[in-house]
Amino acid sequence: MSPRGVAIPDVRDRLFDAAERVLAGSGPSALTSRAITTEAGCAKGLLHAHFSGLDEFIAALVLDRFARIARQAGQLPGQAGTATVAENLRKVALALLTSVNPAVAGLAMTRPTASLAVRQELAAGAPGFAAIQDAIAEYLDAERQLGRLANDTDSQAVALAVVGSVHHLLMTGWAGTPDPREQVEGLVAQLVGGAGS
Repeated sequence: MSPRGVAIPDVRDRLFDAAERVLAGSGPSALTSRAITTEAGCAKGLLHAHFSGLDEFIAALVLDRFARIARQAGQLPGQAGTATVAENLRKVALALLTSVNPAVAGLAMTRPTASLAVRQELAAGAPGFAAIQDAIAEYLDAERQLGRLANDTDSQAVALAVVGSVHHLLMTGWAGTPDPREQVEGLVAQLVGGAGS
C-alpha cells in the first residue's frame, strides 16, 4: 500500500489496469472505488482525488483505451509495403478487438452518465472509432498506390467493414460466446485475401 502523501507514478494507468482486473475477476457488480484502489494497492481516496466519481472514471477508462488503439492505428499508414496487407490489417483489427474489455464497454453503456460522457468526448474530437477507421482507410490507400491492392478497392468501405464488425464483436463478446478473433481473421481474409504477399 502506498503511504499517504507519496506521489504514485502513472496513477491513472494503475487505476485503469486495476479496474479491468476487478471486472475480469469479479464482474461489474464488484466494481467500486474501494475495490479498484484496493486492487491497485493505493489509498482508498485516490480514485476520487483524480475523478469526480466512478462514472467519470469509467468514461475516462473507455476513452483511454480508445486513444491507445487510435495511436496504434495511426502508425498503420507508415507500414504500407511491409508484411502483407492482410497481416497488417489483422494486427490492428485484433488490437481494436482487445482494446476495451467487453465488460468495461458494457458497463459504460449501462451507466447513463458514463455513456453520455464518452459520447460527448468522442463528439468533441477525442480519438475513437472514427480515427481508427480513417487510419485504416489511409493505410489501404497507400497499399493501393503501391499496387498491393486492386485499383478498385474501396478503402473507406473496407475500413468501415473492419471497424464496424469489430465494434459489433466488442459489444457482444461476452464470456461463453465463441472466440471473436477467428471471426476477425476470417473477415480480413474475405476483405483483402492474400493481398500484398
